[in-house]
Amino acid sequence: METVIILVFVMGYLAITLEHSIKIDKLIPALVMMAILWALIALGIESFPQWFDSSKLTLLEGFGSFSGEEKINLMEEALLHHLGKTAEILVFLLGAMTIVEIIDYFDGFSTIKDFVKTKKKVKILWIFSILAFALSAIIDNLTATIVLISILQKVVKDRNVRLYYAGLIIIAANAGGAWSPIGDVTTTMLWIGKKVTTGHLVGYLLLPSFLCMAVPSFIASFLPIFKGDLEIDEQAEEKKKSRFSGTMLYLGLGAIVFVPIFKMITHLPPYIGMMLSLGVVAVFAEIYSSAKFSMSDFDSEESDAHALHSPVHQSLSRIELPSILFFLGILMAVAALESLGILFEFASSLQEYMPMLGTEIPPIPGYESVSDLVVLLLGVASAVIDNVPLVAASLGMFSEPIDNELWHFVAYSAGTGGSMLIIGSAAGVVAMGMEKIDFFWYLRKISWLALIGFLVGAAAFMVTRTLF
Repeated sequence: METVIILVFVMGYLAITLEHSIKIDKLIPALVMMAILWALIALGIESFPQWFDSSKLTLLEGFGSFSGEEKINLMEEALLHHLGKTAEILVFLLGAMTIVEIIDYFDGFSTIKDFVKTKKKVKILWIFSILAFALSAIIDNLTATIVLISILQKVVKDRNVRLYYAGLIIIAANAGGAWSPIGDVTTTMLWIGKKVTTGHLVGYLLLPSFLCMAVPSFIASFLPIFKGDLEIDEQAEEKKKSRFSGTMLYLGLGAIVFVPIFKMITHLPPYIGMMLSLGVVAVFAEIYSSAKFSMSDFDSEESDAHALHSPVHQSLSRIELPSILFFLGILMAVAALESLGILFEFASSLQEYMPMLGTEIPPIPGYESVSDLVVLLLGVASAVIDNVPLVAASLGMFSEPIDNELWHFVAYSAGTGGSMLIIGSAAGVVAMGMEKIDFFWYLRKISWLALIGFLVGAAAFMVTRTLF
């Protein structure tokens, strides 16, 4: 049964990557794959020898001896657990996307466009790469990607050129998220799991992560696509801005930046802070739009008029729901593999068999049993399989103390390795949905840049870790 489940997962991923060839939107195979995987688990629950307890990040002892009813209860609990974790991400994403759309409603991104005085493609490339690197460390790589691609769509009208910019934004956002405890879900896991501290994380990974962003951007600067100047839409420049555009931009971005602060103060999940931020932004948006508040649902004309003029209603109607559903399918499908312990076994097998192949690099003091190559392969694997369960597996595999070099290398590899494929990171999945980026286009045009950046950053880490 496990073989069938893996085959379904592989076929589903192939259908997603071949979206443009088979003419089927990627959200359809994602949802079908998720449903079939959990159906197979439900039908064969009594035959599975092991179960991964996601709450404790370890395999459940004695699972094979459990009764059928106990196994079904565990499956239902796991399904609810993963749905809850997935919902946290989706609600967070909905909030961030709505704030971005509200900013756009007031033409707030034109304020940032005004800062981009140059028309040189190379300079604009560096502006967006550095912004992505810095913002992702503050507001996380997912939200930073949403914000910057929204701005990119206002600045760069040529879609072919814009796709290259989006690819470099994905690399830079993932690199920026790796060195901050709130920049990526995997580093947050290690931080909350008391495997790394903020000071050591920044000290170990700031330079490697910067090189992971800077080297691909430097190489891309010499590509023909970034030669010359951008073609500016003159009519777009003549469009009259809202007098609240600057206010709503700073309010919206400030509200998003407030989310990790709220989390650190209250220890509540990030989506709670995002909903608070959305509520505050929405209040000002309604006031500034002078929309009428409908106090009664019985007055249909007033309600309809409010819906037409309300920036919140209009922003919600513009959210990419297909991207949200696609994200749901992918995360829940990966959760199915995680629950069966398949991902845990994969990560464990790397640790067990790589030294036998004679590929072990001289060991690092503090974790002699683990080779650098194993952690690098975890990074490569995170481009294909979601990095969250891989990091979760590593938490159960290794017993090194807090701030050991191993944990920082895991944070770097899992955080930046996903850039090598567009489906390998949350930032890539969101960009794929927002810009309709083809999987194979990204593989041909961007993946090699991401690989070079990943390897350069890894090499830099192997040098900088000796300084601590």
